[in-house]
Parts: sequence; structure tokens; C-alpha cells
Amino acid sequence: MPELAQNGLSNPERPATGRRAVGPANTPTHPLATAPVGSPVFSVDGFVKEFIHELNTNQGVPLSRSSVNDQYLALASTVKNYLMARWLETGRKTRDAKAKAVGYLSAEYLLGRQLGNALLATDLNDIAEKGLELCGLDLVTLRNQEVEPGLGNGGLGRLAACFIDSLATMDVPCIGYGIRYEYGIFRQTFVDGRQVEQPDTWLALGSPWEFPHPEASVQVNFGGHTEKYTDEAGTERTRWVPDWNVLGVPYNYMVPGYLNGRVNTLRLWSATATKAFDLAIFNAGDYAQAVRAQTFAENISKVLYPEDSTPQGKELRLQQQYFFVACSLRDFIENELEDDFDLHNLDQRIIFQLNDTHPVIAVPELMRILMDEKGFDWDEAWAVTSKCFAYTCHTLLPEALEVWSTDLLGRLLPRHLEIIYAINEQFLAEVREACPDDELRARRMSIIAELPERGVRMAYLSTYAATKVNGVAALHSQLLRDKVLPDFSELWPDKFTNVTNGVTPRRFVKMANPKLAELINDTIGAGWVTDLERLKELEPFAEDPEFRERFAEAKAWNKRRLTQVLRNRDGIDLPDGHLLDVMVKRLHEYKRQSLKLLHIVSLYEQVVSGKLTVDQVTPRTVVFGAKAAPGYKMAKDTIHLINKVAEVVNADPKLEGRLKVAFPANYNVTLAEKLIPAADLSEQISLAGMEASGTGNMKFALNGALTIGTDDGANVEIRELVGDKHFFLFGMSEPEVADLGAKGYSPGAYYEGNAQLKAAIDLILSGHFSGGDQHLFDSVVYNLLHSDRFMALADFQSYIDAQARVEEKYADPDAWTRSAILNVARTGFFSSDRSMRDYIQRIWHTQPML
Repeated sequence: MPELAQNGLSNPERPATGRRAVGPANTPTHPLATAPVGSPVFSVDGFVKEFIHELNTNQGVPLSRSSVNDQYLALASTVKNYLMARWLETGRKTRDAKAKAVGYLSAEYLLGRQLGNALLATDLNDIAEKGLELCGLDLVTLRNQEVEPGLGNGGLGRLAACFIDSLATMDVPCIGYGIRYEYGIFRQTFVDGRQVEQPDTWLALGSPWEFPHPEASVQVNFGGHTEKYTDEAGTERTRWVPDWNVLGVPYNYMVPGYLNGRVNTLRLWSATATKAFDLAIFNAGDYAQAVRAQTFAENISKVLYPEDSTPQGKELRLQQQYFFVACSLRDFIENELEDDFDLHNLDQRIIFQLNDTHPVIAVPELMRILMDEKGFDWDEAWAVTSKCFAYTCHTLLPEALEVWSTDLLGRLLPRHLEIIYAINEQFLAEVREACPDDELRARRMSIIAELPERGVRMAYLSTYAATKVNGVAALHSQLLRDKVLPDFSELWPDKFTNVTNGVTPRRFVKMANPKLAELINDTIGAGWVTDLERLKELEPFAEDPEFRERFAEAKAWNKRRLTQVLRNRDGIDLPDGHLLDVMVKRLHEYKRQSLKLLHIVSLYEQVVSGKLTVDQVTPRTVVFGAKAAPGYKMAKDTIHLINKVAEVVNADPKLEGRLKVAFPANYNVTLAEKLIPAADLSEQISLAGMEASGTGNMKFALNGALTIGTDDGANVEIRELVGDKHFFLFGMSEPEVADLGAKGYSPGAYYEGNAQLKAAIDLILSGHFSGGDQHLFDSVVYNLLHSDRFMALADFQSYIDAQARVEEKYADPDAWTRSAILNVARTGFFSSDRSMRDYIQRIWHTQPML
């Protein structure tokens, strides 16, 4: 094909962005904006022209001299321009309708790559593929160039991304609010099997999906003191006199709905200094001091979850949390509402969803804005605030429920601490009125904790302030009522509800598993992508030999694709014909990667000791994917042990290649999209009563993996839906766990009483996996033998027995495939679209825009 537009095309007028962050009120003038929403704007030739134009004008290169990164950036800009008119139109319609929106406040968004999702949502994939072919380019190559933004740690951030995808697809107005971390979750590497954290430089090659609006920056104050004064009406008021401040610059991301023309907004905030450069100091020769204010300010949005084992780390985390909610509340009030809007009616236009405790400082911040800036009295401000927030609790672990020191809060946010004290005084008065003879209850429920140091219980603050409090799976919500917040649920039972988590079928089935998606389309039509309950229509086909054959072929294709990905990405070769046994999740003791490891070591030990012949071992490859928090020593030691066991197991000729262990570094959404569709067995083995929900368990089941798991989190609902015959249940129930803990758990007794378990642990202690060093893994082993807080040893034998049932079933490929099909057919409930409907009906009371 001849070179196109060497000198560039005439530049079409681009839609300008105004002060209002959703877009200007004026009609956009870009040619694409004149087309009916949802109509096919691009022909293949039109796409090529726009792509070449972007390459010439934005990247400043002709096609013949462009790099792959130039080509990717031009392609992303082409697709973004297609979305832009729809984004501006979405903003206009929402403002004109004065529709109630969802403000999703989350410290994490684990978005994954944007290009593929945008192409899917706009139905441009085929046009882009054909257009790039005309240019001699390959769409897959350009998609692989994208670096995903690691703006989340795991399930919490991925859930937020799924939810905003669903709200756009369901035509519900939503703004996602968060932080634009310059360095996201660290990039994980291994050095001699140990985790080493490296900066996640996701912005290094450009980020074409975001666009900043520095003119819409928000000033955020910190420190200082408060003072009383009397206003013009003679009312005594309080003002905050801060010591220092920063600016929050909004970066907008477009969130397209699936084939419906709606494009919602994700708005991430980046911190910069209000006074970034002091020329006088610079000219005096102190160059570092001249830019110190900028460096200090930018630290706030520098890194996702700074390590907080130090006082400085704790303070930076609190700065991050207040920074993004202060920016977000100010943005909505100033930029999304009409100038004459009566803030007494704020709940009619917004519900702020607090995604865990990280954004809870938004409650006193809204009170401060209403009282100190808008002139509301206390009762007026509380009447508004108490209707504008809802709270999702994502944990059952007491240490995960944030408590901020009053000393730190008072130093960093003195006005907010005053407001929190006043909220607590009001709250305790209500408790004492409801329970006049129970002062102990009032002390237990106080938002202010007295021991071990005086602090603010953020979960208690949000529970009191929120219209609703929800857990994220049926079991979790029950335990939240009964064990985490029992006094609150007894006092306000109607405040508590459940919304089981879900995942977006667009990214995690249609995009991640194209062969399965094609099979489903051919069988029941395409409507399942936005109505996942339609997967039930697949159930009769589990008895159809031809369908089972095609299903098995799709799984085999996914395994081949994963093998190629891991070979190119990590130099890992996956054997053919193995059961693919996958455990991917954040590395934490309660998730019990140690239990999976003991199973591997036990299998290995039985072969090398002669208890099992190698032909008795089901060919199995175990794949781990996990990051440990930088300051979490036990988790990092566990990673080290897994990698050292893998080295020995993979190299031992006695196994004849029938047992392999793979641990690709830096597990992320991009790898998940290849790994999950290939998996045969999904490991969901947390101690019962510890996992809030999980969403990985849902993704695996929807992609045809069978689950081995405890009755924990959403595993309970998965098992109930798919049936006991198609789920490998093991381990204690939550009441049994509680009972064993009450009686006194002694892990050493399980070690002494189970020869198979003892042999596995003794092999680790012998130095077999550590080059003869018998003490290298003392921390992991002695934690199991003398503490084992999450009772891995107690569940070991039950887990081994369940793995034997796995092997028995896997030996019958037809039976396994039938169960895999039924897992897909019966798990349509776990769509994030259904989760959003539950939130809308039970909590938010918003409406789709028709």
C-alpha cells in the first residue's frame, strides 16, 4: 500500500474541554460528534485516514519511520477520538436530565489494558484489524505494546474497575474517583527466588487514555489549626487555618459502556505543589530547595500504598486518602452541579460509595464544606451528609479495619478531628438513648478507640454515617453483622445488607476467552454478554458430545496460548497434557498459599521416598501468581520457599516431568486474561470465615475451571449454584473454625499426628529445598508449627483427600468437561451487572438513563 499522508491530513477541529470536567455545554465540533450515538462512524478507509493523521500529527512521524510505540499511541488516540464525542454527549445528557449519579470513591482501580476493552465496547475491533493490515501492521502487536496501569493491589481495585464498566454498560451515570499514582503497585521480580520490588513505570512510554485538566485543579489543605469567629449574621463559626496545601490535578479516563454509546468518567487525581518553584532560591544556588515544595507535594500521589510501618508512611497514607476525597467532593459540588443548586438536596444528585475504609475521611470533609464554607448549621449539614454515603466493608480481619491515631489526625487534619469528635458525641447520645442501661455498649461502639492508643475507628464512623452498609458475599455479610459489627447491626438491623461481588463478562469472558465466547454465541446467541444469566441455556448442552468436544478444544486452545505467553514473557515452558492447577491472588497468610505448597511438597516427598510410584502421580502443573506487600516478611518468605521448591521439583528426574511448579513474576490483569481461561482447577482455599468474597473464584468458574475450596466467601454461593458434584469442598466450616479456636488450636498436634504432613514439613526442615541450609525457611515452618493462625495444618488432610477426588475426576476427561460446562452455565449470577442492579435497588436508588 502506498504511504499515506506523509505531510499529514488537514487537522479536523477537536472537541475542546472546558472548566466543567465532564465537557463543555457547547455542541462539540469534531466530525465524529455529529453522527448518531452508536452508529458506525468508521469505514476501514476512514479508520486508516484517522490513524495516519494521528501518527503524523500527534507522534510527528510518517508510517515508514514510526516505532511500535508510535503506532500504538496513534491507534489509541484514534479510538479515543471515536469515544470522545460520546463522552461529551453523555455528560451533556446527564447534566440536562439532572440525573442522580454514583460517585465511586476508591483508592484502587486495577483497570487492565484499555485498548482491547475500548475496541470491544465500540465494536471497532474488526475495522481496526483490517485497517492496520492495510498499513502493514498487526493489531495484536500493538495491543501488546500497552502497559497496564497498576493502580490497585488486587481484588479491591479490580472490583472497582468491573463496577464502573457495568454502570456504563447499564447506562447509569457514574464518576469513579481515585488517585493517579505515578508509580502503581510495584513491578515484581525474583532474585534467587526472593521477591524484589521495582518501580512500576507505567507512564514511561506515554498514557494515551488519560487527559489532564490543570485548569480544573483543586486546592487541598493540610495541617495548621482552627479558630472561632462570628460571621455577619452573628453566628459563631469555625475556620480552618492550614499550614500548607497542594493542588489536585484531575486526569480523566473514559469508561465506555458496551455497544450503548454511553461513556462515563473515571477521574484520577495527581498532586502537585501550589508553589512549585522558587526562582530566588534557585538563583542563589540552592537548586534542591528551589523545587522542594514540588517534590513534597508530588509524594502524595507518587506510589500506591506507601509502606506504612513507619510514622512517615502512615502519615503519607492519610494524606493520600484525604487528598483524593477532598478533590472529589469539591469537584462534584463545583463542577457537576448547576451554579444555583441547593445543597440541601445533594442526596438527590449523588450517592458516594465508600469502597472500604480508605475514603471514609470524606464524611467529615463533607460536613466541613457544608458548615464552614456553605453556612449550614450542624443539623442541616448532618441531615445532608447522612444521606449521601454508603459503605462497603471488604474484610473480616480486624487489622484491616483502619484506625487512625488522633495525634496524627489532629496534626494533619485538625478541623476534621473536631468534627469527628462532635459526630461521636452525637452518636453516643443516640446509643445511650436506645440502650440507657448499657454503658459498656456505648464504650464498645464509640468511634473513638481509647486503647492501645487513642484513635478513630474509620469503619465505625462510616457505619454510623452511611445509609447502608454491605458485605460482599452472603457468608461475609452475615459474619459482618454477627462478629465484626454486632452492636451496630443489633441497633440498626435495616442498615445492613448484602451485595455479592461480580465480574464483568465483557473483559473476563468475551475478551479474555474468545474461543469460549464464540462457542457460546454459536449456541445461544450473543445476548449473554449483557445478560449473563442466559448462560443457563448452556446447561442441556453439557450432555451433547459435539458441544463437549468444542468446549474441550477451546480449553486446549487457551492452554496453548498461555504456553506461548509464558514462554515469551517469563521463559517458562508448560508441559502438554497436564492438569493446570492455578492459585493466583495476593500473598497473605489467610489465603493459605502455604497449604497449596504443603500439598506440592507432600506429593514430591512421596515419590522420592518411594511411597508413590511416578505413574501414580496425575500429571499436574501448579501455577502461582502473587505479590507480597513490601513490608510483609512472612508473605515474602513464603514466596521464597515456593520458588525454591519449584527449582528442586522441576529439576528432579525422579518425577519424570509429571509434577511442575511455575511462578511467573508480576502477576497482573493482562496475564490473568490469559491464565484464567486456561485453568482446569481453581484454588480457593482460604480458612473459612476469612475471605470476604473473592472475585477470582468467579472468573475461573465462568471460564470453565472447577473449584477446590472451603466454604468461605463467595465459594459458598458458587458451590450452591454449580452443585456439590462439580465443586471440590474441603476443610472446616466457619463455626468449626471458631470452635477449634475457642478450644485452643495446637498446630503441633496435627504435625505429630499426620505422617504425610510431618514428612513434608521435615523435608523442608532438612534443607532439601535450600541447598542444605536447614534454617533458611525457619520463619515459615516455625510459624506453621507454633502459630498457624489460619489453621493450614488442621485442614491439610481434608485438602489432600479433596485433591484425590480431583485426580479421580480428571482421569475421566468427559466427566471433567461436563462439570466444567456446568460451572459456566450455572455461574451467570456472578456478573458485575447483577451486582450493580443489587446496589441500585438496595442502596443507591439511582436509575438508568433511558
